[in-house]
Amino acid sequence: LSVRLQRHWENGVLLAESMARHPMVAKVLHPALPGDAGHALWRRDFKGASGLFGVVLQPVSREALGAFFDSLELFGIGLSWGGYESLALPVDAPTRAVRPWTLEGPLLRIHAGLESCNDLMRDMQSALDRMQRHR
Repeated sequence: LSVRLQRHWENGVLLAESMARHPMVAKVLHPALPGDAGHALWRRDFKGASGLFGVVLQPVSREALGAFFDSLELFGIGLSWGGYESLALPVDAPTRAVRPWTLEGPLLRIHAGLESCNDLMRDMQSALDRMQRHR
């Protein structure tokens, strides 16, 4: 289990960092990343992370978001309750939060599984590129 959790953590951080560099990503929500608003608390209270994180996209049409999800090959569409597979899911913006939610684009829930991280990053970059073309 410790080996599996380490892989989820590593894949999640690498995938989140990769996604943060794409122009279609407005914000990555991952407390293990130094630029995250919750990073100081994460460093104080946690010894690791999972593969689960959030991504806010730039505002896009429903068609463009559909093109993104249609082009994913390695990510299933669904929730993660501790599984090994990579998943992506559009979710509603939070209605209760410490800070007001001011971001306008779609919010995604991403779970990085145990697949090759390079393959996951390529798949996600390809889907983001396709979404950008349909913008």
